[in-house]
Amino acid sequence: MIPVRVVYFEGCPNLKSSVELIRETAKEIGVEVAIDEVRVSTDEQAKAERMLGSPTIQVRGIDIDPAARSRTDYAMSCRVFDGNHGLPPRPMLIAALTDTPYAPDCGCKSDTGSKGCCS
Repeated sequence: MIPVRVVYFEGCPNLKSSVELIRETAKEIGVEVAIDEVRVSTDEQAKAERMLGSPTIQVRGIDIDPAARSRTDYAMSCRVFDGNHGLPPRPMLIAALTDTPYAPDCGCKSDTGSKGCCS
């Protein structure tokens, strides 16, 4: 079972969609996930939980966005992913769940696959 944390603030407009995306993607690629929804309500909690905006998705304790892993601008704000979207790209989530590299510019035309983008 793969541990997935979704760190969010109350009223996050993308929480439900993010959790649904995680469940659907995990089912598609045949992995089991244990989703822990972690609500934060202060800047101190956001920092302690490494929340880079809501929702922050961590797989095995690591942010799913490789480009964000060195960031420290933890905040009670909305999270945006590639292209200013409130949800992560499916290939990014697949890469995190399958522990494979994420290659956003690899030219893949499909958001699905068993091993991540272009594998």
